[in-house]
Amino acid sequence: MTSFFSKLKWTAAAVAAVLVAVLAQQALQQRMASTAANQPVTSVEERIKPVGTVAIAAIPKQTTPAPAAVTPAPAPAAGTGAPANTADAPASATPPVASASKVGETTYNGLCMGCHATGALQAPKFGDKAAWTPRIATGIESLYNSALKGKNSMPAKGGNPALSDADIKATVDYMVAAAK
Repeated sequence: MTSFFSKLKWTAAAVAAVLVAVLAQQALQQRMASTAANQPVTSVEERIKPVGTVAIAAIPKQTTPAPAAVTPAPAPAAGTGAPANTADAPASATPPVASASKVGETTYNGLCMGCHATGALQAPKFGDKAAWTPRIATGIESLYNSALKGKNSMPAKGGNPALSDADIKATVDYMVAAAK
């Protein structure tokens, strides 16, 4: 009889294990069904789509502003020798125009100083007379040509083809003036 009870214990244990497994599976299926009902159905593409995009804008062309028209001063009032209305009289006879050195400085600060301030890639440092003297000796046209067309590690127009030749020449003039 011992063997009968022994077999019965093993059978009962096996039935209990199967019963627990079946109940656990049903509970898991019910939980997954309720979770899936609460979430919208999405495709794989929707779930793995990029969060955003990267857009790189073009560098705007730097230009010298056109000179403003000069307004003539009003005629003096009769017998006074002074302008009729001093509030309307222009402060100066010449319009405000950006000088070439200001354009050169702006271009240098925005583009060229990345290499010329540190001497990166053997670029002559800004204001370094020893480095600039032999280059200046080749002539200003040679320096313009190097800046416009590129030389050694420096790309043409410093890597910004949108700049005008006049802007590049003004920048070269600004850098040469600092080295003299």
